[in-house]
Amino acid sequence: MAEKRGLELPPGQPQGSRVVIRMASHPVPVLHRRLEACSPARERASSHEGPGHPDRGWRRSRTRHATQGGAISVEPRINDRIRVPEVRLVGPNGEQVGIVRIEDALRLAVEADLDLVEVAPDGKPPVCKLMDYGKFKYESAVKAREDRKKQVNTVIKEMKLRPKIDPHDYETKKGHVVRFLKQGDKVKITIMFRGREQSRPELGYRLLQRMAEEIAEYGIVESSPKQDGRNMIMVVAPTKKKADARAEREAARKSPGADATEALDTSGA
Repeated sequence: MAEKRGLELPPGQPQGSRVVIRMASHPVPVLHRRLEACSPARERASSHEGPGHPDRGWRRSRTRHATQGGAISVEPRINDRIRVPEVRLVGPNGEQVGIVRIEDALRLAVEADLDLVEVAPDGKPPVCKLMDYGKFKYESAVKAREDRKKQVNTVIKEMKLRPKIDPHDYETKKGHVVRFLKQGDKVKITIMFRGREQSRPELGYRLLQRMAEEIAEYGIVESSPKQDGRNMIMVVAPTKKKADARAEREAARKSPGADATEALDTSGA
């Protein structure tokens, strides 16, 4: 077998015996360096080596082409930015002028010391209006800010009770519920049952009914008591809207001397 492969047996080795050939291997540091050179992490890191690396320019150009579009403007076109031959012109007071050439519309805008604003670009022809665009943007921003102030966010507060709650704790939690309702927020009242209390759901039902009767001046039951696993839940909505409650609080805050004046009148009487 060794003779067929052209191998010579060592002296004294019997014919037909097995020959073990040891292959030379590279030192460990050399193998590590070669593996690092071929690894994907090395390829990714090579693109960030030095300003003269051949991959840097290609990557930079690819990023530039991917982002060169930019954001789409939502501002209307005004004056010279309107590139149509004819427009349907509307006067500064809302009067209909009719279809005019863009040159005539721009001339009218200059004579009136106003801007030509494209208000309906999808029209055929587009609809443009003569207005003071700077004043229009300012008034729009002020209106949007006022609308955000008046915006009402629905908030649901939660109050948790136990079926065998202490009378003092009950009064405290009822006070919190009344305060939430006065602020215009909904309140979810939860009765938590533990252990053997789960076999007595009527305790929680009676407690919720009592709460609903005592706070009827400030809220109405929006969702009647219902069992939800180990809990019983009831949702109460305020009788006053949140915007009205906020307006009342602001009015009371702006007139801090009103309560003091009423107190003096009462004491004098």
